[in-house]
Amino acid sequence: MSKEIIATDEAPAAVGPYSQGVRLGDLVLTAGQLGIVPGSGDFAGPDITSQTQQALENLEAVLEAGGSCLEHVIKVTVFLQDIEEFSQMNEVYAEFFSAGPPARSAVQVAALPLGGRVEIEAVAEACGCGEDDEESHCR
Repeated sequence: MSKEIIATDEAPAAVGPYSQGVRLGDLVLTAGQLGIVPGSGDFAGPDITSQTQQALENLEAVLEAGGSCLEHVIKVTVFLQDIEEFSQMNEVYAEFFSAGPPARSAVQVAALPLGGRVEIEAVAEACGCGEDDEESHCR
């Protein structure tokens, strides 16, 4: 089984010696995604809600570039700068994972890169949903 590096302009570029994601067989693993608007280098906003929204959109872009989608995510890890913001993050998260949500861990960390409020990574099964948009049943 060979490792394929995932790269897309639809999510912020990796800043350092890591990939946006990796596909190994039928598994797609993403790097942690911050709430940065692709191409701008800026956070979508200063608050947890806007950063969570953007981080999940970035996550979705990396998954799709790797041949998967949010519907096929099996595990998510959420890193929060402040665990007190968990409920606000969770509200946005629920919009992306409404039916049959994946397993998830959420932890508070001492700090996140670039002063972010949230970082989200995922492991998903490859699905090929994005290959034909008209028949796609993914989000």
